[in-house]
Amino acid sequence: MLSEGNHVNLTESFHDVSLSGGSILKEILANIGSGVVVFDLERRRVLFKNFTAENSEEHIRVLSDAMKSLADDEEQLIPKRPVEFFDAESGLWFDIKFSRLQWTDDEEVVLISSSDTTLKKKNSTRNAFQAQNDFLTGLFNRMKCEIDLKKAIEQTEKNKQAGAVLFIDLDNFKNINDSLGHDYGDALLKEIGIALQGIMGLRQHCYRMGGDEFVAIVTPENYGLLKKILTNISFAFNKPWFLLDSEVYCTMSMGVVKFPEQGKEVNELIKKADIAMYHAKKAGKNRYNFYRESKGDVSYRRLEVESNMRQAVEGSCEEFVVFYQPIVSTRTNRCTGCESLVRWNSKALGFMAPGDFIPLAEYLGLIVDIGDFVLETACLQCKEWNDTFDKNFSVNVNLSVVQLLQQNVVSHIKNIILGTGVNPKNITLEITENLAINDIDRVKNIISGLKEMGVKIALDDFGTGYSSLNYIKQLDFDIIKIDKSFVDEILTDDYEKAFVKMIVDLSQQIGAKVCVEGVEEEAQYLLLQSLHADSIQGYYFSKPVPSIEFERKFLHG
Repeated sequence: MLSEGNHVNLTESFHDVSLSGGSILKEILANIGSGVVVFDLERRRVLFKNFTAENSEEHIRVLSDAMKSLADDEEQLIPKRPVEFFDAESGLWFDIKFSRLQWTDDEEVVLISSSDTTLKKKNSTRNAFQAQNDFLTGLFNRMKCEIDLKKAIEQTEKNKQAGAVLFIDLDNFKNINDSLGHDYGDALLKEIGIALQGIMGLRQHCYRMGGDEFVAIVTPENYGLLKKILTNISFAFNKPWFLLDSEVYCTMSMGVVKFPEQGKEVNELIKKADIAMYHAKKAGKNRYNFYRESKGDVSYRRLEVESNMRQAVEGSCEEFVVFYQPIVSTRTNRCTGCESLVRWNSKALGFMAPGDFIPLAEYLGLIVDIGDFVLETACLQCKEWNDTFDKNFSVNVNLSVVQLLQQNVVSHIKNIILGTGVNPKNITLEITENLAINDIDRVKNIISGLKEMGVKIALDDFGTGYSSLNYIKQLDFDIIKIDKSFVDEILTDDYEKAFVKMIVDLSQQIGAKVCVEGVEEEAQYLLLQSLHADSIQGYYFSKPVPSIEFERKFLHG
């Protein structure tokens, strides 16, 4: 009923507005598109009604209920705020609003208007569903998992109970996608979602975390079923999955962590379950493993690195430093630019190379903050070198896949670059081949947006993925960087030599330049020079070094 909820005295609930007849008309006209009724409070009668809105029958029905509630309300109490009303007959939602006015003959009246909010309601419901559900499997997503797990942890601590987190990763899922295609992979993920939901004790507590990773929460109410749940999950994966027109075998590795015994924080528990799953894979896959903490364990080391990395990022990335590796022109034999590479000088763990922390930083999403720090630092350094030594000297900066998947990535990167005052023409942004090929439409838009400001775009690690040469032309790269793996045996392997020559010739046709990475010997350099590669990068010239050392070696004089 419209009068349900908060009620106040009529004289306190309305905003006092004394209006002339003309103003009343304006007030009514302002509500065109809605059903409108002017109701005389004292005589309990309708002075004016306007049913020109769409779905007028529904508006009449809703407003009739509103008027009836006022007419029957002897204490003259109405809701303080607009009332949400559902019309069961039509299945539509309405907002009913009330305004106190003075009518043309100074009678005190109530203006009642109804607005159809069905579409807004549906959109809100759909958005809420999408925010917490995985579109492919129908399971809940990571966000909902974290919300539910936090509640379960609080419940176990309050009532001295126990629960468990199960982290499931499919074994060799990539082989199914590669051999049968993504349609089969998607069908498998859906079937697994159905199977997990069907296990007693897991319904409404299963989550797809992304890719082929799933999490299930064993709540305190179902903790007594833990052993049976683990057995049933294992049984489900020991049978073939019926996908489309085929039987497919796919096993899983699962990690189990108990709470609050082994952790009281959401991220900590998920991470420990992930670590336990990793040990299950190392032990041969197709099994589950309980988390056990050991300071001598690789798992403990990983948690230690993660904890310190989070602190380092929260500390404005001050522990991270940027090194620079020269890029040398084969035509002039001069250093014309460099690539910026991040290192972590951790106070707790010591100096760490990229391979020791970058993959984990990407997994945790911390690479976004680290990447922003590197980009800003490199741009500021480039501006300083442009002002002091060479106005055309350029600096390359790698963009992580995780960075490029962020919303508003183009405007975000533009703000960082322009904020440093560097000439954008002296900045080259490197994008990895795998991202460029796997999401070509998105990368096209990103490249187009970034190049508007004048930066150059390089395709990094070319040759390591599955790209067609046609993609190079489609994506409008300025530079193609050939991966080190095509240089290691170039002096003796005719294929590697022919590959480099082909890319050089193709690049000349489309107006791009070629940079070859990983050059370590003079003979390699001379051969690449003869093949007309534009520039060279590698240990033959220098390892990545701090800015002061780089400046002394390659810019002074």
